[in-house]
Amino acid sequence: MPLARELSPHLPRLRRYARALTGDQARGDALIGATLQALVDNSASFPGHLDPATGLYKLFHAVWSRTNGNEAARSGGAPGRTAQERLTHLTPRSRQALLLTAMEGFANAQAAEIMDVDEAEVECLLEAALGDIDRQISTSVLIVEDEPIISMDLEEIVRELGHSVAGSAVTREEAVAAARQRRPGLVLADIQLADGSSGVEAVKDILGFASVPVVFITAFPERLLTGDRPEPTFLITKPFQRMAVKAAISQALFLNTAAPVH
Repeated sequence: MPLARELSPHLPRLRRYARALTGDQARGDALIGATLQALVDNSASFPGHLDPATGLYKLFHAVWSRTNGNEAARSGGAPGRTAQERLTHLTPRSRQALLLTAMEGFANAQAAEIMDVDEAEVECLLEAALGDIDRQISTSVLIVEDEPIISMDLEEIVRELGHSVAGSAVTREEAVAAARQRRPGLVLADIQLADGSSGVEAVKDILGFASVPVVFITAFPERLLTGDRPEPTFLITKPFQRMAVKAAISQALFLNTAAPVH
């Protein structure tokens, strides 16, 4: 089977990962483009001894590491640096390990292969990432979810992380009203809501009057990860793993960037 055909099914996941890692759709997609260009320029650069998904992420990691390092050198730690530069200066590798395992579902051994470290280091990086989560400044979270069981589960996760629940909403109208009443520090939003309204549109309305990071939740991530239009930066797939939600919340709050939904 041609390599392009083997890698194609994994590109939506890689887009999600790249955006979560950088906190920006444009930046993440640019890195995806650079990764694919590197493959076109030199097909031998693909680690053929690995399965397609692990090999693709490993190639992306090599591109990201080179670019990330160059940006760190240019920034010089100056005040007002971008979210990506803050990530560079703090703990990018621990957060990368957390995203690879918790959000992307790689085993520790696969994450180690992708990151070019041994498995013991991945375990240490994961401990550091969990420590970062524990040290986060608490905030209030608005939950926009029309399934009661899932909403309750999300509330429990939010409180486990030390945050408070600003409110819950099941429709676009309720979500916007709740955000106006009590400005949240984070929004967790389903895509399809109870009355047929859109969680994406609800978030678009909220971002019109409040700058707040957003994590989207959907059973159909492939519909939102095409790369053809502005899309959510942080995206969790249903049914979700609790640690995946925690990882996304941590990264969204750390980068503190509003999701680019238009």
